[in-house]
Amino acid sequence: MTKQPHILLIYTGGTIGMIKDVETGALKAFDFNSLLVKIPELRLLDCTIDTISFDEPIDSSNMNPKYWGDIATIIGENYLKYDGFVVLHGSDTMSYSASALSFMLENLAKPVIFTGSQLPIGDLRTDAKENLITSIQMASLNIEGIPVIREVGLYFEYKLYRGNRTTKLNAEHFEAFESLNYPHLAESGVHLKVNSEHLWKPTPNTKLILRTAMDTNIGVLKLFPGISRPICEAILRSKLIKGLIIETYGSGNATSEAWFIKLLSEAINNGLHIINVTQCAGGSVNMGQYETSSQLKLIGVISGKDITIEAAIAKMMYLLGEKIEGKEFKTIFETSLRGEMS
Repeated sequence: MTKQPHILLIYTGGTIGMIKDVETGALKAFDFNSLLVKIPELRLLDCTIDTISFDEPIDSSNMNPKYWGDIATIIGENYLKYDGFVVLHGSDTMSYSASALSFMLENLAKPVIFTGSQLPIGDLRTDAKENLITSIQMASLNIEGIPVIREVGLYFEYKLYRGNRTTKLNAEHFEAFESLNYPHLAESGVHLKVNSEHLWKPTPNTKLILRTAMDTNIGVLKLFPGISRPICEAILRSKLIKGLIIETYGSGNATSEAWFIKLLSEAINNGLHIINVTQCAGGSVNMGQYETSSQLKLIGVISGKDITIEAAIAKMMYLLGEKIEGKEFKTIFETSLRGEMS
């Protein structure tokens, strides 16, 4: 007989951890130690649930690599004890965190599901209960004791996504996230439908390795018509930045002004890693498809392909933190490590 899955719920902060006082209307922190009392529906799940919380839960706007490391460490220290993990997180930076954890947790072979909510858990029309219950259920899925989900996912409003493929697109709708360049991993309706063909398949019998050294000395430059030459010079000639992501137009196009190309070329020759990521929510960089991107390819700009900006930031911090340099950096960045690009 297969044992009941054992799930660890990790609360970092965010709206999902707030409950409204029915008498005063004021929001207060939810006591996750009384989870089964407040949400008795969880008793219907065929799993055992333990909870752990940050000592001081944070608003997700204050999320940073130190906290990512804390989440990764909690998972690492409890990896053998639990069958899956659910991370409760504010929605604003959830895609960044899910992307970062996918790189930090090398050889992950168990589910790590991020979820949150748009409304507090005690609100009359809250989306928190469904997101929480189904995330735990997703983390509990197994076949003969082997987890079905073996990667970092993000569950929101009836859909499970690959975490490092997501972007928050809406601040008001319950359907806040989307994965425009990769299919959903699972959907929740009357039945749970898992799209097995799209799931990450980790190398079997490998040991989890934590990679928490993230280098934050990077920048993001979003191109726009009329972008200032002095501003570009200040960024591209800065001695503080080790990596720069440029958000280009369409399929990776940028102005072909001589001064701009010269600045990029000088920066690359001086050791700056420059990644080309499209501003579009969906689609892919394809340098060389148009004349306005051919020069970028010639001078050595790295293609971000169809990676999200959130995953590109996390991946760059990860590779710099691992001291990857030179041509090896370009080769590794353009390679899919955790299913973050096609």
